[in-house]
Amino acid sequence: MASQDWFDKDFYAVLGVSKDVTPAELKKVYRKLARQYHPDSNPGDAAAEAKFKEISEAHSVLSDPEQRKEYDQIRAMGSGARFTAGSGAQGGGGFEDVFGGMFGQGGGGGGRRGGFEDIFSGMFGGGGFGQTSGGFRGYGGPTKGNDIVASTTLDFKTAVTGETITLSQSQGKPIKVRIPAGVTNGQKIRLRGRGEPSRDGGEAGDIVLTVAVRPHPVFERDGLNLRLDVPVTFAEAALGATIEVPTLAGDPVRLRVAPGTPSGRVLRVKGRGVDAKEGKGDLLATVQVAVPSHLSDKAREAVEALRDALPDENPRADLLDRARQ
Repeated sequence: MASQDWFDKDFYAVLGVSKDVTPAELKKVYRKLARQYHPDSNPGDAAAEAKFKEISEAHSVLSDPEQRKEYDQIRAMGSGARFTAGSGAQGGGGFEDVFGGMFGQGGGGGGRRGGFEDIFSGMFGGGGFGQTSGGFRGYGGPTKGNDIVASTTLDFKTAVTGETITLSQSQGKPIKVRIPAGVTNGQKIRLRGRGEPSRDGGEAGDIVLTVAVRPHPVFERDGLNLRLDVPVTFAEAALGATIEVPTLAGDPVRLRVAPGTPSGRVLRVKGRGVDAKEGKGDLLATVQVAVPSHLSDKAREAVEALRDALPDENPRADLLDRARQ
């Protein structure tokens, strides 16, 4: 529905086009101006922001065939007329007299038809400006393009260290995407401006990428830390040893297993976990004492001798006592 201030606004001049501009030409001009004055291209520039709103308003009216027709009719009706304040009871040359004379009516006062509101009621089938249908369609700037939802599967190391990958599209060119270090399984990555283009010159939509991460045969994530289980022999756990532990980067590190280390003890390697913008994690190696499944006669005799030499104690005695409480 028309707006009262259309009389004072020359939308064609705002966009720098002629009154017979075609819809295609109008769209082309508007896109150019929108890119030039968009707030994202002119941060902190109040004048550019005001200009952007002005050209958006003009485009929203002229790009709509019905609103453009109404606008042209209003502008043609007011062309050349000088709207001045009324002159009291005489009414000579006042705002209401202009319209009263144009439509063969008197002034707009006294409850008579033929005044300002009646003119627009007759033109647009409404009841005056009090019965508008929501103002300009699209006012406030162009609409953003639609987002594209996509998914990709990464190997564990790529998810931890980050990498540039290529996504295939059903239509269009493949897209190169930088995967940041430290993404997790199920995480969503928003790629701004890589989605569908706007239909009216606005910013493009985004790609919303859901990441799936394949499990690793050795490592697993624990926040920014990496965990793995490290088997050690009974002798290494009992007597102590220096062992090599793999890292995700490939170079192993050497760890000291203290004498008497039990299964489940965690050995920490600082700074060998996930290195992401949130911080840097550690490598956590959990000791697992490996029990041989087959013993030679000589080995069995040695284990039996060790058993006989050890103190006669039950390591589960405390467990049984606590279970009875």
